[in-house]
Amino acid sequence: MPGEPKAYAASHPAVAPYVEALLEPEDTVLAEIRARSRAAGLPDIAVGPFDGRHLEVIARAAGARRMVEIGTLGGYSAVCLARALRGDGHLHTFELEAAHAEVARESLHRAGLLDRVTIHVGPALDRLQDVEGDGPFDLVFLDADKASYPDYLAWAERHLRIGGTLLADNVFRKPRGREMADVIHAFNERLASSGRWRATFLPLEDGLAVAVRVA
Repeated sequence: MPGEPKAYAASHPAVAPYVEALLEPEDTVLAEIRARSRAAGLPDIAVGPFDGRHLEVIARAAGARRMVEIGTLGGYSAVCLARALRGDGHLHTFELEAAHAEVARESLHRAGLLDRVTIHVGPALDRLQDVEGDGPFDLVFLDADKASYPDYLAWAERHLRIGGTLLADNVFRKPRGREMADVIHAFNERLASSGRWRATFLPLEDGLAVAVRVA
């Protein structure tokens, strides 16, 4: 109705096809990564084409040179982020499964970005200490086990520079059980009200949190 504020999300069915035709967000390099990851038996949980474009554009806007990604999978999002690196910038990405990391390594090689990315294999909470000497970081992207999101956030609060950008995928995803719902809500609530962050939540299907560290 006239005078009412605009809705939180664009819901008209014509919007997505219109933007997809404009941007063509999944180029041949990214499409090949998606297809090869599926063929290798990786779970079909990589970021979507629009998500990948959001990551690249936000990382470029942030002028990020030192990045951390938690949750590599087949390397789709790592390629999107690495494309945005400035100058001699570098991305550290963490993957639990060695087999997934090998797929990601091939993805980065084919994209011509392997020399700008280091893949760390093993539990991220154990391995993050290996890169702390390269901080403070300009950007941290979370897309791994949701149960550890509060722990990853605590790490980012210590190792992301003031003015640095935090991105977190799946913050609206329907969780399995009340306990996981509480974990995701606690993560979102800390971003929204702790005073350490200035945050917003992009209304994608699974939700993308975007926050700047302010304290």
